[in-house]
Amino acid sequence: MKLTKESVIDVLKRARVENLFLPMEPRIDHADHIIKTASMGWTKLAADHLMHPEVGSCLVDVVGSLIRRIGLIIRSEKIDCSLSAEEKIIKRARLYDTMFEIVFNLVGAESRWAGFSQDMVEQAVTAIKNAFDEWEDIERKELGEPLIIEAVIELQLKDLIKVNKGRSLVAEIAQEVMKRISRPGCARSYIDAMISEIRNNFYRRAYDQQLCKFGNDYALGLRFLRHLGFVQVSTNPVLAARAYDDDSELWDKFRKYAEEMLVKEHPEWFKDPEKYADDITMEATRFALLENFYVFRVPFILSRYHDGLVSYQLNPLIAHDVEKSIEAVKIFVTRLERDLAIYDEYLWWGYNVPEKGRPDLVIKVAAAYPAAIEIAEKINEMGIGQNITVSYTVSQEVLVGVAAMRGMARAIRKGIIPTQTYDTNMGGRLEDHLREDIAAKLLLNGLEKVDENKRWLVLNKLAKGLGVKEEAWNEIKRKGLEIAVDHLCSHRVLGRNMVRDAYIDALTELGIYGSREETLRNVKMLEEAIELSGTFVAQRVYEILFSPWNREKWINYLINEIGITREQAEIVIDRIDLLPASKRKPIDTLYTFASRNMTNTEFPDHQLKVVKEVMEKGIELNEIRESIYQTLENRYLEILMQYEDFVKAYESSPELNELLKKVGIDRDYGGRGVSPVDWPKYGPCVKTMNEFSNEYVAFRSKVVSLIKTIPHP
Repeated sequence: MKLTKESVIDVLKRARVENLFLPMEPRIDHADHIIKTASMGWTKLAADHLMHPEVGSCLVDVVGSLIRRIGLIIRSEKIDCSLSAEEKIIKRARLYDTMFEIVFNLVGAESRWAGFSQDMVEQAVTAIKNAFDEWEDIERKELGEPLIIEAVIELQLKDLIKVNKGRSLVAEIAQEVMKRISRPGCARSYIDAMISEIRNNFYRRAYDQQLCKFGNDYALGLRFLRHLGFVQVSTNPVLAARAYDDDSELWDKFRKYAEEMLVKEHPEWFKDPEKYADDITMEATRFALLENFYVFRVPFILSRYHDGLVSYQLNPLIAHDVEKSIEAVKIFVTRLERDLAIYDEYLWWGYNVPEKGRPDLVIKVAAAYPAAIEIAEKINEMGIGQNITVSYTVSQEVLVGVAAMRGMARAIRKGIIPTQTYDTNMGGRLEDHLREDIAAKLLLNGLEKVDENKRWLVLNKLAKGLGVKEEAWNEIKRKGLEIAVDHLCSHRVLGRNMVRDAYIDALTELGIYGSREETLRNVKMLEEAIELSGTFVAQRVYEILFSPWNREKWINYLINEIGITREQAEIVIDRIDLLPASKRKPIDTLYTFASRNMTNTEFPDHQLKVVKEVMEKGIELNEIRESIYQTLENRYLEILMQYEDFVKAYESSPELNELLKKVGIDRDYGGRGVSPVDWPKYGPCVKTMNEFSNEYVAFRSKVVSLIKTIPHP
């Protein structure tokens, strides 16, 4: 059978990646190390090895050595048109994959982290493009077409296209690049197209101009986003499960890992999977996230633990328990550090790296419970970063954020350089909750004024207008009026905008605001206010913790409270970022830019919306510089302050006021904010923890079911 691009792809998909092991086979120099590591199947690791400041002025020489040696391999291991030379095909493809990745690292943010000059980068990239021209000619003579190069390109692009099932910024970029690949010259045109997309992307330009830092709320597509300057990824049980759903090969990979490794290391898991269900699920999550940890090793180590973090959420079923949570962190970190220490030996071979294996990890701590304050402080004292999650209120975000700073301060007193930590503002989920709550209350207020027959006539019409199937609606109605209203006003039915014709018609018929025109105007105004609710909270948290006029007060607080030096206190303050998350619309990002203490984390489809918004509206970067300080219209705040759950989110709590007084921050932030003891009962906390817990249990069930199918002694 004649060799084709499709048959080459089949060969590459079957290729087995060798396990990393110590001691490794001897290496002569950096080029030799890269080639040997790539030949084992660790192509991205091999490419990342070059990203270190110690390469320095030798960058072009090392790249030249790589090109020379790869050229010798290609010429000495010729491939005929049959499928009998699989090992040669695999080796050559891995070297190509590595060289492509080196180019993307060089033009990406990575070269900035490594301190390479633009001139050196251009020289190295030009040399690699010229080498690919030659390698393409060799394949054309051998195989009629550059089948292996084309196969590698296709596999790289397909990895991007599958992110979020194609609904993502990186998937759209991959589709655009695909259109611009020409023949002959497929490698050069591919490289040129990727360079253009990387350098001209909105996020990359914003990062380069230090407008903000960025993170990703999704476990796939991180390597390309890293080229754009993304330095953080957030995960939770929902996203971990989604990674397995979106990557069809991941379950097979985990099964193979379980058969080869876990059966030996944890035979007890296989004898009684139900008993060890949480341990097994932790390992399945860790396995799914390993590539994330590998991707961010370069920025993590080169920034001295300031960037390149992977957020891992603890089992939500124990989030209220300090001791169990801390124990779970220790277990996870111990397992992870074992793998990363071996990985780092390959990544940093030949370089001076003070600490290998330290996890580029932040633990997501659910601020749905007062226990989060103690957990955050203890984790950070251990030198492990933390990411506050399930957090919507000024009270949660400041109290837990300050606890994290106290923990970092205690760590630095012991000589431990603290890991970057995050203070998440889940503005989108707050917005969802407020919209659902307000929409339901408006509707119920109107329904109370009419008789029962009219109530159900209005609701039946609304259900039909919102597309609820009749059979499902009849079942929901049996549960009562309030449940029926809550269902219709949920974001899954009403959507994330109250300005829906069916909803406006229902309010009009009930006479809530008067005429349809008046109803439409009032609901639009209410919707506009709700859409800014998360940003109002984010602005207040940022002002309290990071504004120039409060920064000095927090530095003095840490000096006096923990007994650290000014320099150490400044390091601590520098290593906590506000993390606006769960975005619903482009302004959730564009209104929260800050050059210090800010990382915007995004869903893949949200990134695409932001880029399109910027292009369509012609937004210039200078227009959104330090946008976190912009003044939002007061009329929207006045509307929101009429609703109790927004007041609870926006105002300070008594406990927070006591802390602020101690620190010397005397601005009046109110006192009706939700207190720690009430966090578990606060509406958005209840909804999110229920969702996370249900998703966790469902994912755990799938993992345990798989383990039960694996033979064991």
